[in-house]
Amino acid sequence: MPIRQRAVLSVVIPTFNERDNVGRMVEVLDAALAGIPFEMVFVDDDSRDGTRERLCELSAADPRVRMVHRIGRRGLSTAVVEGILSTTAPFIAVIDADLQHDERVLPQMLAILQTGDADVVVGSRYTEGGGVGDWDAGRVRVSAVATRLARMVARVKLTDPMSGFFALTREAFDSAVRDLSGQGYKILLDICASSAAPLRMAEVPYQFRAREAGDSKLDAMIVWEYLLLLVDKLIGHIVPARFVSFMAIGGVGVFVHMAVLGSFVALGQPAFIWAQSIATGIAMVFNFFINNLLTYRDRRLKGFVPVTRGLLSFVAVCSVGAIANVGIAEVLFAGYRYAWWLAGLAGIVVGAFWNYAATALFTWKAK
Repeated sequence: MPIRQRAVLSVVIPTFNERDNVGRMVEVLDAALAGIPFEMVFVDDDSRDGTRERLCELSAADPRVRMVHRIGRRGLSTAVVEGILSTTAPFIAVIDADLQHDERVLPQMLAILQTGDADVVVGSRYTEGGGVGDWDAGRVRVSAVATRLARMVARVKLTDPMSGFFALTREAFDSAVRDLSGQGYKILLDICASSAAPLRMAEVPYQFRAREAGDSKLDAMIVWEYLLLLVDKLIGHIVPARFVSFMAIGGVGVFVHMAVLGSFVALGQPAFIWAQSIATGIAMVFNFFINNLLTYRDRRLKGFVPVTRGLLSFVAVCSVGAIANVGIAEVLFAGYRYAWWLAGLAGIVVGAFWNYAATALFTWKAK
């Protein structure tokens, strides 16, 4: 049996519902990397549009095409990490499946790495010769703000630390992988901020292109994930980013709680202990759904049965905190004549730490 030449470059391509793009991606990579031993690792987050079936067809026709099928896990950063871990190539490139990155600069990126002069080569939209294509003014402003925030944690000088198009050495990845947060979709920023030592960087310009097929995966929730990544890299060694998110949402839940409780107090009924109990229950339901949407987006519960089961679990494991919440508030209000809002606030604080630990263990446990 003939032995296939070992890949020098592994191109990792995260996918989710990209059926109409993956075939074209194979074609353009084959043309751009002609003469270079390389492989394509598509990491698919359980697409339901036929992406996986199309990748199976492509793999049958070309052994350089491989697929990692992930079930129960979502997120571009973790997909890239798993794709890289599935390879043994000394050099790795990361590129989106939507054909917006210019694959024609990959040989230049690889050549720079092979000289040993850089650990990471970034495709930049903002260095001379690069561009953002047909972005509107609003998206340009958002990107500029995000880029400035990224420089707070990146520890390297880059014009485009938010780029999702880059290549790196195996050694550079290995130096960072154990400290990666896996938050959000900006894996380059995560790698730069997590490396044991500052990485040597190089940039090559490219023109960002319009998506050829499919729908953009960008949404408002990605902004939240990006902020969590920054929080994790700034204070994650002290406080987990999930806890910060959980507490921030809990803070919003406080307003919900106090609004309900204040309304009952203004009406003069029911008795305070019942008003506090009802307010606690409403705030608990609110917190569950917002945490399911934001804090645990990568483990989000979907479908009637999983969501119902999760809500019941959330309520059950938070019951201890709720009992302490109501009990302490009642003692402070009735026994020590504290103001209603101060009594209610004290009860909330007592249950917060228990709620985070218990729900992380039972409601949104890692699969």
